[in-house]
Amino acid sequence: MNPVILGLLAAAGNVIGAVVVVRHLRRGLELIEALIAFGAGFMLAVVLVGVLPEVFHGGAVLPGVFVFAGYFGVHLSQHVFTQHFHYGVETHRVAAKAGFSALVGLSIHSLFDGVAIAAGLLVSPQLGVLLFLAVFLHKLPEGVTIASLVMAGGQNARRAIGAAAVLGLATVLGVLLTERAAPLAERGLALAAGVTLYVAASDLVPEFQAKRGWATALPFFGGAAAFFLTHALLERWVG
Repeated sequence: MNPVILGLLAAAGNVIGAVVVVRHLRRGLELIEALIAFGAGFMLAVVLVGVLPEVFHGGAVLPGVFVFAGYFGVHLSQHVFTQHFHYGVETHRVAAKAGFSALVGLSIHSLFDGVAIAAGLLVSPQLGVLLFLAVFLHKLPEGVTIASLVMAGGQNARRAIGAAAVLGLATVLGVLLTERAAPLAERGLALAAGVTLYVAASDLVPEFQAKRGWATALPFFGGAAAFFLTHALLERWVG
C-alpha cells in the first residue's frame, strides 16, 4: 500500500472542503459539519484502541513523552501561535494575518497527519488505512476552516483554495519525511497519537458538545462504531 497515494487522497480532503466554502455549497457544508461529530468518534477510537496499544507495546515510558509532545505541540500551533482558530465556518470578519497565522499552525498539524499515515503503515496496512480514514475525516472540516478564514480576511476564492492546497502538501511532505527520516519512522506514531488525540478531543468535540440530544450523539457514537466495523473488515480482507 503506497503511503504517498494515501497522503494525496487525504490532501484532497482539504481542497474539497475549501471548494465547498468558496462555491457556497450549502448541502455540502451541512454534510461536512455533520461529519465533525462522526470524525471525532472515529479518531478517538483509532487513537485509544488502535494506536496507543502499539505505542506503549513493551511498557516503555519514553513513548508517552512523545504522545504528550504531539498533544501540546498542536495546542501551541493552533491556540498560542495562531491568532484566531476554531473548526467550522468563520462567520465574522477577521484580520488578513489571522488567516496566515492559522495556515502556519494548521500546516504543522497537517505535517503530522502525513506522519500518522506513513508511521501507521510501517506497523501494519490495517493501522495505516485506519489512520488515513481518521485523517481524511477531519481534512474536510479543516479545508472549510482555512478557506473561510482566508476569505473572512478579505482574500479571494483562489487564495482560499490555495491555502487548503498548502495544507494538503504539508500532509504529503509528512509522509515523505517519515519514509526518509529514521527518528520520525521510530517515534512518528507516538507523536501522531498525541496530535490525533488533540484534534479529536480538544478541537472537534468542543464544536458539538454543547448541543443536547441525539443529533450529534448518534454521529459521534457512530464514528466509534465505524472504527470497529472497519477494523474487523480490514482484519478479514488485509490480514
